[in-house]
Amino acid sequence: MTVELIAKLSDPIVSAGQGTQRQLELTLTAQRQQQQRAPLNLCLILDHSGSMAGVPLATVKRAAQSLVDRLLPSDRLSVVVFDHKAEVLVPNQWVEDKAAIKAQIDELEPSGGTAIDLGMKLALTELAKAKQGTISQAFLLTDGENEHGDNQRCLELAKLAAEYNITFNTLGFGVHWNQDVLEQIADAGGGRLMFIEYAEQAIACFQSLFSHISSVDYTNAHVLLTLSEAAHLGNFKPVNQVAPDTIELTYESPNPHEYVIRVGDVSATVKRTLLITLSTQPLPAGSHLIGFVQVRYDDPVQQATGLFSERIPLTLTAEPEHIPQVDPEVQQSILTLEKYRKTKLAETKLQSGDTAGAATFLQSAAKTALQLGDTEAAKVLEASAQELQQQSTLSESALKRTRIASKTVLSNPPSN
Repeated sequence: MTVELIAKLSDPIVSAGQGTQRQLELTLTAQRQQQQRAPLNLCLILDHSGSMAGVPLATVKRAAQSLVDRLLPSDRLSVVVFDHKAEVLVPNQWVEDKAAIKAQIDELEPSGGTAIDLGMKLALTELAKAKQGTISQAFLLTDGENEHGDNQRCLELAKLAAEYNITFNTLGFGVHWNQDVLEQIADAGGGRLMFIEYAEQAIACFQSLFSHISSVDYTNAHVLLTLSEAAHLGNFKPVNQVAPDTIELTYESPNPHEYVIRVGDVSATVKRTLLITLSTQPLPAGSHLIGFVQVRYDDPVQQATGLFSERIPLTLTAEPEHIPQVDPEVQQSILTLEKYRKTKLAETKLQSGDTAGAATFLQSAAKTALQLGDTEAAKVLEASAQELQQQSTLSESALKRTRIASKTVLSNPPSN
């Protein structure tokens, strides 16, 4: 197995003698040779505070038990629960006695407040017990604000998890959780943000996320980008992931013209796509090598680290008076990022009290979603714009639906 890296410029031709910008699209997929998935090391971090009483907690317990049924004896599972404190409900173990594990989960009762970071810290301890030879993943579910915890500590723990090759996914249950906090945890932890608006959606949401993590083959992937003197990264947030979710990525530059971008997990079935803005110096007519790109990654099953994909050259051709033509596939990535940024601007306008401006940006984001072929996201964004125009505010559920629609392609574009 290896990581396949496809690099594509939005337009590989530039006008000679003129500085310009180009978008570099990078797509990473695992080339899987065996059918069986890698062993999982999964930790469920479940909020059982008082607000989860009744149907919510009962449904979450059933959703957690449904995951136990899908795990293999070669997988590891732990369950951490939290209210205003945290405890280990199921210690990290092989999934050999599913009935006993499900019985332990069934004993969970609601009580207390919410301290998310305490649950995260304990989960890291459990996951660390079985990192060797596994894909380590955490599912963090909560229905409320981190009233007894520290949100900054949550972010620090998510970053620490990523450093230790542990992926944090977050699930917001109901409408009273903090979308900023859970998004930051998922983004920093290399995972996905999920929204369970209604209790009856919990099992399907858990199952969908489980299918996603089951497709992971490689971990700790980093894009290594080297640019020549003729090119450099753009000035405004130049590195973004656009699939499977849109995330503003950070990067390091250990040496001049060298950039290291952490990507995280790589899957055989779910493409991970980055969009990087490059600025170029004026180039004379002819072909120009502007850099190289490759991926460094780990294979946890083989316990091999520091593996490398093919190193791909990046080339621009300068021609007199070129008329730009954007590659259609790269254009889809550009529109995906545009949808996200317009929605972010709408949220900023709303927070400042400019509801009219917020509605305008949401309508523009909806139009961009339609250009993408993402009709479901367009419906969500347009509905939020109309709610703003009619009520001058957005409900908690609308805020969360809008956030998910901004980050995720909710419907696939029609095939040509």
